[in-house]
Amino acid sequence: MSSKLLPALAALLLLSGCGDAEQAPSESSIAAESARDTAAAAEPSESVPEPENASSTREPEETRPPNAEWQTPAFDGQTRAPQPATSAEWRLETVAQGLEHPWALEILPDGAFLVTERPGNLRIVSTDGSVGEPISGVPEVHAVAQGGLLDVALAPDFEQSRRIYLTFSEPTDSASRTAAASATLSEDRTELTDVQVIFRQHPEFQSRGHYGSRIVFDPEGRIYITTGDRMDRSRELAQDPSNTIGTVARINPDGSIPADNPFVGDSDRADAIWSWGHRNIQAAARHPESGELWTIEHGPAGGDELNNPEAGRNYGWPAVTYGENYSGSKVTEGITQRNDVEQPVYYWDPVIAPSGMTFYTGDAFPVWQGDLFIGGLASARVVRLVFDGDRVAAEEWLPVGERVRDVIQGPDGHLYLVTDMDNGKIMRILPAG
Repeated sequence: MSSKLLPALAALLLLSGCGDAEQAPSESSIAAESARDTAAAAEPSESVPEPENASSTREPEETRPPNAEWQTPAFDGQTRAPQPATSAEWRLETVAQGLEHPWALEILPDGAFLVTERPGNLRIVSTDGSVGEPISGVPEVHAVAQGGLLDVALAPDFEQSRRIYLTFSEPTDSASRTAAASATLSEDRTELTDVQVIFRQHPEFQSRGHYGSRIVFDPEGRIYITTGDRMDRSRELAQDPSNTIGTVARINPDGSIPADNPFVGDSDRADAIWSWGHRNIQAAARHPESGELWTIEHGPAGGDELNNPEAGRNYGWPAVTYGENYSGSKVTEGITQRNDVEQPVYYWDPVIAPSGMTFYTGDAFPVWQGDLFIGGLASARVVRLVFDGDRVAAEEWLPVGERVRDVIQGPDGHLYLVTDMDNGKIMRILPAG
């Protein structure tokens, strides 16, 4: 979509949860990002099988021109991968509805859903789709624009400890910041007790967006918390590792800092940092085989990125990035490569507006095993990425027709989604038939 059309469309579309306009105030930034390419839904279909070595004969799903047409990828296959040779027949069904802008979900041991709503509610949704009353004891949130109650994750030992973890935009006296807390879910699932804030992003800002954030446990039980650059004037701080703006943080479950974090002992850098130079990470997952963290962050007009963040590495924003500002101007100097900055594994231009991701390991769709599934907000779809080693080999779009805020795999091997709408839903993707 031409950047010249964005101002006219901005007032017509819902918030997409990502993006900023160069030198613009936050409300203009949030409006600009919401104009990013809403896709129409279509019926799912099965791809025609082809030999895996015939990728050059398969077209990519994306056929629109990029926003930043002057940019070129750093290596073959870094963007616009071909459609996969094989897929699966699937269908979409609604499990529950009546949720207010749901942001994240987890599946409890009995199959019920634990769901966050951005305005600040945490609810239980039963397996029959009944939506419970708000759970008490949730921390106060700054429920403005992109802010509110965000991610939820169960502790690895939840069945014994009943501990859960939340991320949220925490209000301060004059601003807000990304924070994370742990709490105990009562046996009757009506309240949170022993609520402890274990992470606070610094510094705070008077900004209404780019909080991130997702929670991922590593194999040893340490916690990754993804953040954002807090938009506009604060974005340059993502290139300053003395703070936690635009970073992946890594902490212990009690909020203490792991001794092997890359900047521990460096007085000039924040010891909570795992990686830095990120824009707004709203999708993160642990690889089922390597145990490594993978993330996806929002770009501006183009430049959504898939990364495999490594300890202490700089991922470039806003000095090095794909895509452009919503005004059509270059981000910083328009540089896409620099020797001291990591390249994304994959990027999108135009964007998919990513939020939520999971690696598929189930049995319901054998052909999907090992693939990555990503929620799309403005694109209103789920994106499937097929890998060859650590590189993306193919990309497929699964149209949903609503803003997909989170995607997880259930114990039944189905994919479960939440849609970020006034009448938000839990939906699932299951085999056709």
